[in-house]
Amino acid sequence: MIELDDVHKAFGSNKVLRGVNLRIDSGTSMVVIGGSGTGKSICLKSILGLVTPDSGTITLDGEDVTRAERDSFLARFGMLFQGGALFDSLPVWQNVAFRLLRGSLKRPKDEARAIAVEKLRRVGLKPDVADLFPAELSGGMQKRVGLARAIAAEPEIIFFDEPTTGLDPIMSGVINDLIREIVVEMGATAMTITHDMTSVRAIADNVAMLHNGVIQWTGPVSEMDRSGDPYLEQFITGSADGPIEAVR
Repeated sequence: MIELDDVHKAFGSNKVLRGVNLRIDSGTSMVVIGGSGTGKSICLKSILGLVTPDSGTITLDGEDVTRAERDSFLARFGMLFQGGALFDSLPVWQNVAFRLLRGSLKRPKDEARAIAVEKLRRVGLKPDVADLFPAELSGGMQKRVGLARAIAAEPEIIFFDEPTTGLDPIMSGVINDLIREIVVEMGATAMTITHDMTSVRAIADNVAMLHNGVIQWTGPVSEMDRSGDPYLEQFITGSADGPIEAVR
């Protein structure tokens, strides 16, 4: 469904992507792992068209993403942002229904609220949360609201940007389980970027290791622990010794 072919992107002298090749099949969950600053977020932004590659191609269902009609293209995506990215001035239900209250996906206000309440229920939040403001919620609840917003418009493709950052281990497990359940239930294509190996094992069908601007290894999550790739093995174990240099 999504394919990156020899994608390069530099910012001045900083060559972030140096020939990324990646394929994400329809209905599968791909998790891209790698250290901080390795270009995971730039890959995601390039697919969304927020960053234009210097060379190479990115296609969605065979169509070049840089040439797609923006509104209809972006309507196919949902996204859970790393920091939640909720609007502090809007009540929870309007955050969840944000896309349903404006633009090409606009619905009547009552219908949008009903959808928001149902999506909140799907992520384990009660209807009375709908009229609260983000500041009144815990970090875990805010993350659930962000997940509800990501699925509110029934997207075909969902991106998860470091979905468990800032959460305790128990809430991280809850969010991972919810993501997996929802992706399977919706039949969506998913791409997650993370360095949390617990999330990888909970969410992924396939894994791609991004290092030094290229995909170092990719394959089914079931083969990750016996990949034989020294970069992937060092990342999984968190060892300071190996081909990945630790920044001191």
